[in-house]
Amino acid sequence: SKIRINKNNFISIYNKWCETVKPTIQVSNWETAKKNGIIDGDFYLADLLSDENKTLKEKLFVLLKTDHYELDRKINETGMESLLTTGFSDNQKAHTFFWAKYERPPREDYWDFMVGRRDLLVPQDIRERKGSFFTPQIWVELSQRYIAEALGDDWQEEYYVWDCCAGTGNLLAGLTNKYKIYASTLDKQDVDVMHDRVSNGANLLGNHVFQFDFLNDEFKPKKDGGKLPDTLYEIIKDKKRRKNLVIYINPPYKRGLGVANTKWHKKEMGGAKDELFAQFMYRIYCEIPDCVLAEFSKLKILQAPNFSDFRNLFQAKLEKMFLVPSNTFDNVTGQFPIGFFIWNTAKKRIFNEVKADVFDVDGVFLKQKSLYNYDKQKLINDWLNIFSKDKEVTGAIGFINAKSNDFQHNNRVVIGLKNVLSKGDVHKIITPNNLIESCIYFTVRKIISADWLNDRDQFLFPKKKWEKDTDFHNDCLAYTLFNNNISAKNGVNHWIPFAETEINAGTEYASHILISFMNGKKMKNAYTDLFDQQEKLLVKREFSAEAQAVFDAGRELWRYYHAQKNVNVNASLYDIREYFQGRNDKGKMNNRSIDEKYNKLIGDLRKTLQILTKKIEPKVYEYGFLKE
Repeated sequence: SKIRINKNNFISIYNKWCETVKPTIQVSNWETAKKNGIIDGDFYLADLLSDENKTLKEKLFVLLKTDHYELDRKINETGMESLLTTGFSDNQKAHTFFWAKYERPPREDYWDFMVGRRDLLVPQDIRERKGSFFTPQIWVELSQRYIAEALGDDWQEEYYVWDCCAGTGNLLAGLTNKYKIYASTLDKQDVDVMHDRVSNGANLLGNHVFQFDFLNDEFKPKKDGGKLPDTLYEIIKDKKRRKNLVIYINPPYKRGLGVANTKWHKKEMGGAKDELFAQFMYRIYCEIPDCVLAEFSKLKILQAPNFSDFRNLFQAKLEKMFLVPSNTFDNVTGQFPIGFFIWNTAKKRIFNEVKADVFDVDGVFLKQKSLYNYDKQKLINDWLNIFSKDKEVTGAIGFINAKSNDFQHNNRVVIGLKNVLSKGDVHKIITPNNLIESCIYFTVRKIISADWLNDRDQFLFPKKKWEKDTDFHNDCLAYTLFNNNISAKNGVNHWIPFAETEINAGTEYASHILISFMNGKKMKNAYTDLFDQQEKLLVKREFSAEAQAVFDAGRELWRYYHAQKNVNVNASLYDIREYFQGRNDKGKMNNRSIDEKYNKLIGDLRKTLQILTKKIEPKVYEYGFLKE
């Protein structure tokens, strides 16, 4: 029996079609075809929505006509053998063999969905260039519920709605008053899809759907040679009616190449000018004042340091918002929050703080999360700069790689003996003078795991209470000693936490700086700023029970390592792990060892570190390194 095609499998079938049928279609240059608006997905839809090799929907961009394809309009320089038609290079053998396995067409109630999801068939490079992201229906429905809560249950009767980056119009699904809905988008293909949906019963008016480049075209009515419907233009220009206009959008998130080519790449926006979604927001704010803006976007507009200029320009009251995981959106990579914001641009406010509702991937409410404007606050790297040196000094014991101030970049925060800087990183030298502060910085950045929700939260310049808490200092030192990337392969290892006699080392270490530091003894060959600086450091460290448990577990691991043959007496924890765990064919360290005693010892160490982490974590908030 033939395989039935439905909403769940039509994409996987498309991927197989690309491997089997696409190579036999007589298109000499698919890249040229893409530039002219025709993609392989258009040929697939022509095949899919056909019966006896004849496309049933007449308004597709490509139609299958038994043994060849016809284009819906003339396109120059597409690379096809004919400007209007193209056939098959194998007399349609692969095409016939492929479609013999499937039942065509699918059920008719799937057709509108499949045409409306043409975006899933668009090649990745085009998606990335446009920066477009299809809004899942679950969030469409939730966003409309939030708009109703903000504007009232009768908002669809009282307000006009314009989606000015509508794609194929899925964000407008569920709205009922088609006489007050407008939809525009950059690409004619998407406009054609929406018109086709209108002819098949979509709740839109054909003359309210139009092609419009929002970041370049001027607001000019059709009667004067422009692109805007006359009725929409009148609403925009009428101050009173404009207050009842909702700009309802999921704008493109594209940044980088091509973003500077728009007319709304404005210098006064600061770093925000390089984000398309911010350009959309700024034009709306400037040229459609006093409207309601309901939009999906990243949280940069609230929290990112390089959006500070934008926050001062875009002054509007944030009425309501919710947060959802980014990976619920098609084509989005990475784990971060996407917010839905309802802004009243008639009320001038500089954003300061908001409590947002948080939902999981299934739309289940989790909790509320506070979001803050950090513009007037110093950040954690400002604090680290007080204690750190940027240039190498004789007697330095390592470096700390500090990257930005948010959870997103915590994976770049490392302590080591070798510089591993990447673009945008900051290299700070560690000496005994700033060892405690460096360990506090490292611990604060590492002990709370980054997740999709806290991804954009900023680490802050702390309150002074941390200064007198020696228990906190020493806990952070203990945590850092057993959580770093130091390797004796990269230089002299100054970070060994145990004396030779404690672990039965075979020979003397190359450096005793850390052991001397913890025991309040003078440190040979260690850098100090002033002659008397070491005197301030000559204090024996007293560790908490939780930290001592970490040392005890670590000591057993070191002893076991030094009982092996051919070991490096100056080995770090990283070196010990590599010794027992080895590396795979790709050069990555294995997760486990074949030595079960080692697995138990490293497991015991990790358990004690988890307990220590729970002890330190509340102080991260108490001392103001993070806001709750």
